[in-house]
Amino acid sequence: MKSVGLLGAAALALSLAAPAASEVVSATPTTMEISQVVTVDAPIARVWDTLRSPQRWWSKEHTYSDDSANLYMDGQATGCFCERFPDRRGSVEHARILYIQPPQMIRLSGALGPLQAEAVVGTLTFKLAPEGSNATRLTLSYIVSGYVRAGADTLAPKVDEVLALQVLNLKSAAEAPPPPAPTPQR
Repeated sequence: MKSVGLLGAAALALSLAAPAASEVVSATPTTMEISQVVTVDAPIARVWDTLRSPQRWWSKEHTYSDDSANLYMDGQATGCFCERFPDRRGSVEHARILYIQPPQMIRLSGALGPLQAEAVVGTLTFKLAPEGSNATRLTLSYIVSGYVRAGADTLAPKVDEVLALQVLNLKSAAEAPPPPAPTPQR
């Protein structure tokens, strides 16, 4: 996973556009809490469908295979937000689904990215709420606790940057017009 050099690119992208609210709520050497809030100009059903398709919005720079197309998310509790490696040469679990209530909330348990090598527990929650008939309020919360060799407080700003990038990607993917219908062959 290419995280060091890409954090600079993520910071640049975030300086151009950021979620309405993005913050490290708290951080200590053993804990961090990240919050992201953004309004998506799309109905809740479309945002939910996009959220459930991480291959459409999760940055390839934050995958193990360098290809977002290898990501998938199951649709029930104990399901997986996972990534297949090409040619069936392995896989990785990014997080496990703890709670899912379409189209309002999905909660996952997982230590994302470099946190996977640490002795931590992470809880990632996506909440969706309609804002009128054609917009959705997306709230992300990521709470991590455990032993982080570099200190959770030193990693929290980087984790916040990476998650903000993912939220912006999700927003863009959900707001994109649907692909044109295929033309019938004659």
